[in-house]
Order: sequence, then structure tokens, then C-alpha cells
Amino acid sequence: MGILDTLHVSLPPSITSMTTGEMEERVREIKQMMGSGLFIPGHHYQKDEVIQFADAVGDSLQLAQVSAENKEAEYIVFCGVHFMAETADMLTAPEQTVILPDMRAGCSMADMADIYQTEKAWEKLTETFGDGIIPLTYVNSTAAIKSFVGKYGGATVTSSNAHNMVKWALGEKERILFLPDQHLGRNTAADLGISLDDMAVFDPATNELVHDGDTENIKVILWKGHCSVHENFTVQNIENVRNNHPDMKVIVHPECRREVVERSDYNGSTKYIIDMIERAPSGTSWAIGTEMNLVKRLIAGHPDKHIVSLNPYMCPCLTMNRIDLPHLLWALERVVAADPVNVIRVDPSVTTEAVKALERMLNRA
Repeated sequence: MGILDTLHVSLPPSITSMTTGEMEERVREIKQMMGSGLFIPGHHYQKDEVIQFADAVGDSLQLAQVSAENKEAEYIVFCGVHFMAETADMLTAPEQTVILPDMRAGCSMADMADIYQTEKAWEKLTETFGDGIIPLTYVNSTAAIKSFVGKYGGATVTSSNAHNMVKWALGEKERILFLPDQHLGRNTAADLGISLDDMAVFDPATNELVHDGDTENIKVILWKGHCSVHENFTVQNIENVRNNHPDMKVIVHPECRREVVERSDYNGSTKYIIDMIERAPSGTSWAIGTEMNLVKRLIAGHPDKHIVSLNPYMCPCLTMNRIDLPHLLWALERVVAADPVNVIRVDPSVTTEAVKALERMLNRA
């Protein structure tokens, strides 16, 4: 079954006719039956109905690394989005099979850096700056983009290690191209003391470099991409918290806009946010600017603290939420039937260069 088929597949009546309780019981049966031959990683942003069955919970790269360390699992059913499953496939052994329960689970940010647009952009940028530029990509990117970055001497970054990786890259070359999230790139560079005036934005829609100052002063070129969830947190959201809850601390993800990060009390990766809330004293109050499923889970897990979403009207990540209990069970049933569906396989030539980008980062972690 090809990708286009699986994108539009209808779940069989044998699953859609089941109650939630019956589906949950069947997933438990399959997990027990397969034992160590099955591994289910679950991203922090997944629904509770899925995360309850995860063998490991974490961010995208952490889960790919844990999957790679698990040599016993024949099947890795990745509860996340497409680029995460790609990374898991590239880091795991050839005999291991990575499966995405629903192929519609993508990432709008990752899709904003198309490989053909990126290659056109690189041609234009190298005409302008010569070989004095190095590419970095957020791990929230496609395998093709990771491969592109690896090919040209660059590396991947996470929201946890972005500061270290940007410092490394600027030690290698005079300028960096940061893909695909402009906000993480801008916030990281600004934290390192780089002026906003020395940053430019590359617009892939027009294949143009957008910058008002002297081109020679540009240190960081930001790809015009963003996270559709984190970009929706606003300065007004923070002002509402300050007005209504003066004692409440605001903590946001660095994928938020620069002005939101500047006005928050703390900013950091998903792990940073989780750790801050876990360490916070009982009775403290927090407004969290990140994905709603995680915020709800933090609220439920810390009843001794007053926790709210920075934007109370924020929706969960829609593509991440494609993975639900029925699709998880369907994927597992197909594994049991020895007819797996939605298998993620990255071309070996893409994998070779992409792994170089990942290893350059992991060697500096």
C-alpha cells in the first residue's frame, strides 16, 4: 500500500465497531503478546488515549535515540509525526521496522522547508555570500532537509541545544542559514548577543532575502517558517496574565515569536518546561505557552500548583492529534497479522547525509 493510499485509508469495521474500552484492552493484549519485540514511543504532545500505551515519552530526538538504543524491538510504532518517524528509521537498525499509525500526522513547520525551494535558496545565497555560510536545521524537519544540511557541512539542532549548535556553526563559518523555524533561530541568536539588525529572513515563496540593512553585516539567515501552534501565542496573552494574575509566572517555548519570548519570565524546550513545573514549589502559579495536550497533562499532574495555558483558546496540534487510539490499534493489528502498514523507510542516500548532520550535533551534545 502506497503513501497516497494510506493517507486516505478507512479503518476497518472490526476496529470502528469497538468501544474505547475494547480497543484499550486489545492494545494491552498485543503489547503483552509481542513483549520486547514491540516498542511504542510517544511524543509529549500526543493525546492521553495514546500516551497511556507509550513505552517511552519524550521529545522527537529523544524518542528517536531511545528507539535506536532498543535493539530488541522488531517493530517501532512511533506515536508522533512523520519527520520523527523518519529520524527513528535513520537511527535504528535496518532490520527494525518503523511504523507511523496515521500517515496524515505531519508537521506544518517541517513542510515549510521544501527541499526544492531549499536548493534554489542555497544557490542564490552562495552566489551572494560564497562559501562563508553553513546550514543548520531544527530536528523538526524532513529527512531531505537533514540530508541537505549534512551534505553542506551543517548539523541539526534541538530547542535544548540550539545555543551550543549556533555558537559552533558561527565558529565554522561567518554566517548561518537556520531552517525551518525562524522564531527558534531568531530567539537563539538574540540570546547569544546577535543584533536583530544582523539577521535576515529568506522567503522561499519569492526566493528572496529580506533585509533592510547592509547585506555584509548579516550573520544569521532565518528561513521563513514557523510552528502553527507556538506562533499563536501573543503579547496580549501575556498582558492578560499580568493584569489578571500578577503573581503568575509565564513560561514559553522558544518557537514563540521574539516579542512573546522577551516578555515571558522563562523560555525553553519542552523538557525545560516540564522540569521547571516539576521543580516549582507547591502553590506557585504558571501560564504555559506550548501545546495544549502537554499543558493539560501538566495541570492534571500538578494539582498543588495553579497552571493555565497562556492562550486559553489554543487548540492542540492538529497534525499531532491525527494519531488516535483507533489508528494505533489498527497499526498494531496489522503488525500482528504480519502485514504492517505505514512503514517509514528513508532512502539510504538520504540517510547517509542526514545522519552526518545528526551526528555532528550528537557529538557536541
